[in-house]
Amino acid sequence: MTKPNKKQPPMPHGKRPKPKKGTLKRILKMLFAEYKVMLIIAIICVLFSTLASTSASLFLNQIVARIEEGLKIGWNNGASQSIVSLIAIMCGIYVLGIIASFTQARIMAVVTQGFLNSTRKKMFSKMQNLPIKYFDTHPHGDTMSYYTNDIDTLRQLVSQAVPSLIMSALTITVLVAYMFYLSIWMTLVVFGAVVIMMFVVKHVGGNSSKYFLRQQKAIGETEGFIEEMMSGQKVVQVFNHEEECCKDFDEINNRLFSEASKAHSFANILMPIMGNIGNILYVFIAFIGGVLILTPGVTNVSLSGQALGLAVVIPFINMTRQFTNNITQISQHFNHIIMALAGAERIFELMDEEPEVDEGYVTLVNAREVNGEIVECKERTGMWAWKHPHEDGTTTYTKLMGDVRMENMDFGYTPEKLVLHDVTLYAEPGQKVAFVGATGAGKTTVTNLINRFYDVADGKIRYDGININKIKKDDLRHSLGIVLQETNLFTGTVMENIRYGKLDATDEECIAAAKLANAHDFITRLPEGYDTMLTSNGSNLSQGQRQLLSIARCAVADPPVMILDEATSSIDTRTEVIVSKGMDALMKGRTVFVIAHRLSTIQNSDVIMVLENGRIIERGNHDKLIEEQGKYYQLYTGNFAK
Repeated sequence: MTKPNKKQPPMPHGKRPKPKKGTLKRILKMLFAEYKVMLIIAIICVLFSTLASTSASLFLNQIVARIEEGLKIGWNNGASQSIVSLIAIMCGIYVLGIIASFTQARIMAVVTQGFLNSTRKKMFSKMQNLPIKYFDTHPHGDTMSYYTNDIDTLRQLVSQAVPSLIMSALTITVLVAYMFYLSIWMTLVVFGAVVIMMFVVKHVGGNSSKYFLRQQKAIGETEGFIEEMMSGQKVVQVFNHEEECCKDFDEINNRLFSEASKAHSFANILMPIMGNIGNILYVFIAFIGGVLILTPGVTNVSLSGQALGLAVVIPFINMTRQFTNNITQISQHFNHIIMALAGAERIFELMDEEPEVDEGYVTLVNAREVNGEIVECKERTGMWAWKHPHEDGTTTYTKLMGDVRMENMDFGYTPEKLVLHDVTLYAEPGQKVAFVGATGAGKTTVTNLINRFYDVADGKIRYDGININKIKKDDLRHSLGIVLQETNLFTGTVMENIRYGKLDATDEECIAAAKLANAHDFITRLPEGYDTMLTSNGSNLSQGQRQLLSIARCAVADPPVMILDEATSSIDTRTEVIVSKGMDALMKGRTVFVIAHRLSTIQNSDVIMVLENGRIIERGNHDKLIEEQGKYYQLYTGNFAK
């Protein structure tokens, strides 16, 4: 269990994180690529809903004008009918606006969930193509946060913020046109208030966005720590580390609290400030309008040509309230958009990660021998061959034998620090090669390079005479079976977990593999046998039972080359003896690489490699190494006197 970097300082206030340019554009591009027609319909509905909500002011202008006219020249049936008609039309437009809003909301609900669904799929698909190095260098909890918190910010952006922003922007545009239509002078007064509002949004909203970006990063860090503590809770309790863990969590959680409280503090004060500015403007416009009406000789400058009166001032006051409300909504959505862009940037960072590079072109195919020649075939024959196309257009086939050779190999997880130095070894078909040495000597690293989880810095690894860099990684790994010290079982039945090694394996093949790994007996004693459900990495099984299933999974794959990395470390000595017999049967005719701390399990190895500080210092079989009385002799006998 790694300890989090609790001393990591927060970002300096002078360096304000900003959303990367093009993030919103990229989101919209993805949306329109998948839901172009639905989004166009939604935009039309938004436009119609906006026109419906803003047209009330024009109808109000006409109604008040009719009332003023009636007061001046007297009422008649025509004037009354005209007012009733205007009210009826206005109600009809409102009804259509409600229908448009309802349609837009339903469409955006479908679009939002569909977009999140496809984004999760893309993220997960991308994650499956990332190299092992990515998962070795990124906390799992932080990666999980992409699928929860960061995705949720996208939901708010697509379903709420963007539609509301578009509606508010359209509303403001229409209102400005209406306001100019009624009175240019009073519109300029409103614009003066807008300047003040923009100043507030820039300073208050800018600080809010800064802390929202920090909040998203702090959430990922917090979830990473929690995931780590949950997976290592037994270790925490065994070593009485609860109090220290609480202190570490408090520090990380307080950092999240600090960033979140600052973000929401600025976000929460923005709306009241904008609302009060709007109220002041509302009163000011009413006052200015009243003064202008009562002042003799004042001429209304407008596109409508109407004289300045109640028919102009009353609708204008109503428009002013709508205008400021929409400005306030835009400022509020601004914070949601900033938070969503922060989450989107993290998602795009995952999606933009360099995938695992595979320049291989040699593939693994089913084959058979015809007149001494290897011929490719579609049906499974139990014989495999490497299909090697050449530049001259010819294709050669090499029988899969399991001959693995390493030549002058150097490797380091970082370029500046090598962990393997000039490693040269060979494993002929059917040989059992064991690696021994102290922790950190480089044993597991060697097997990681055979799988091409990492690529060598220098030197070559040849598989049946072919440089493994030329072999497609999927085909290379298809020919290898690996049992790790750390078992990983998946949610599903016991049978499904064994079949993970070979997806088209029959039940009989899975049962035979379980018997070979000595797992059959304990499986039959489970409540539902092979149909018993496993959850939480097989928490309802013992560590030894989980390891037996891992061995059975490898056995059903029936690979020509096997890698056993402390495969029996979690099995008791008695069970190990029984399992070893099954393993010996499984290893017959296969090339096997074994890493073991129990030297008794590798005595029958054909070759034993002793590693120290990334170098092979001894090699030979058990008897030869004991006779030499070198490092292996010291490890085997426990005699470190030399």
